[in-house]
Order: sequence, then structure tokens, then C-alpha cells
Amino acid sequence: MRVLEIVHTGPLALVQDLGRPGYAHLGVPPSGALDADALRLGNRLVGNPEDAAGIEALLGGLAVRATAPCTVAVTGPLVPVRVDDRHVGSHAAVSLRAGQTLALDRPTAGLRCYLAVSGGIALEPVLGSRSRDVLSGIGPEPLEDGVSLPLGPVTGVPAGADVVVAPALPERLVVPVVLGPRDDWFTDLVEGLGAWWTVTPESNRVGLRLDGPPLRRANTAELPSEGLLTGAIQVPPSGLPVVFLADHPTTGGYPVAAVVRRGSLGALAQARPGTSVRFRSS
Repeated sequence: MRVLEIVHTGPLALVQDLGRPGYAHLGVPPSGALDADALRLGNRLVGNPEDAAGIEALLGGLAVRATAPCTVAVTGPLVPVRVDDRHVGSHAAVSLRAGQTLALDRPTAGLRCYLAVSGGIALEPVLGSRSRDVLSGIGPEPLEDGVSLPLGPVTGVPAGADVVVAPALPERLVVPVVLGPRDDWFTDLVEGLGAWWTVTPESNRVGLRLDGPPLRRANTAELPSEGLLTGAIQVPPSGLPVVFLADHPTTGGYPVAAVVRRGSLGALAQARPGTSVRFRSS
């Protein structure tokens, strides 16, 4: 069996694919790669289907050893990548021989890098996905040093692009949103969401927590729990919004002022603490 050995995990390394949507009625969030476009790109570069499982590495530090020849690609933010002592760079397909080690340094911007491997990570799926859900504890355990991950059969050839330009990660994000469903529970909501907010260190895969001028409620009534979508901007009593990401709870009891358009979720997933964010109704 082809396996990939984890030499070092870095701060946090998780197996992720494109998640397990469709189980909210069971209380199971979608989970999956927070920067899904980065995982899709990595899989294309190594010849995998876009939904194959890879490794999501928070702030680099990941090192893996190949036990059999394989093709790998690192995507997400620009990050130094080495094979043994040779610098190979990110966003390109790289061939590993058995016994070679690939290591990621810390990215200079952004948070989450993705390692795709030819054949994909072939752990047993749970509810149709190999993703780790950190809120519910579903899916593969967070990776540890010394763990061996099985690889699936190679089904395709690398995409053929020699180099792909890494996406730019601006220090300030303007994020389009759709207002509602509880936008009428706030005063001056468009102006409030349009202020500059700051990403706080309490952010994680569940949600992006923001600091700034609190949103003001026009309606202070209690709200029964209702369903939540990925990208929902929920406003607790503090008035400081939380943008729910892939491991979000499936219901919540605070009003949702707006929902982030799906195309901007990847940029929010890469927003480090201190990043400025404002929302634009679209």
C-alpha cells in the first residue's frame, strides 16, 4: 500500500476534502477545506479529481515523507517548499521519490496551505467525506507526527501547468454580502457592516470573529434557534459579528444580519488576525 508519512504537523494539520453537505438535519455541519479553491487547484495539478482529500496545514511547518513515488503540489498562499534540501516552491506539481521529504515553511501571508498528493488521502470516509470537523469531532483525527496516511490509486495525470501564480492576499478585504434574513433587526446595518472590522485571534475553522464598532439592534426580542449557512454573519448581544465558516454549528439563536457570497469565503479563510474586513451589500 502507498502511504505518506507525517514527519511534522506544524501548528495544526487536518485531512480535508470538499466536505459533507446535506446533513444539517442531523446537526452535522458541512466542514471541508476552508479555502476550497486552493484544494481544487492542488488536486488538478497532481491529476486528482477536485474533491480528493488532501492536507490543510495551518501556518506551514508540515513535513511529509514519501514511501513510494508520487506527485505532490502545495497551494493556498505563497509558501517556501523544500524537497530534502532543494527549494521547489509552491503552486507547481513536484515528483517525489520514495524516501524523499517535502517540507513547508511558514507562509508570509495567509493562514492555510493545502498539500495534494496523487491518488489523494484514502482514509475511510465518514458520512461521505474524509474531512475533519473540529466542532463535532467527526472525521479523521488531527494529524500527529509519525502517522502514516494511505494513498488511493492514481487515476489521472498532472494538469500540465508548470507554474500557477499564487493568489494575492490583500491586507484589507472588501467582501460582498447578501443582506438578511434578519437585516430588519438592526439600525443602519449597511453603514455598520461597511465599517472596517478587524479579524481577532479567537477566529478558527468554526467562525471568523470580528472587532469594531458594534452593530446596533432595532429589535431586541429573543429569537428561536434557526438554521445557519456557511458565510452567515451572526450578531451576538455584543454587536460584534461572527462570520461562520465550514465547521459552523447548524443552528443559532442570534440574528443573522447577512450572508457572505460563497466566492469570498476562501479569502476570509486566509485572513490572519489583524486583517481589516468590510462588507458591501450586493
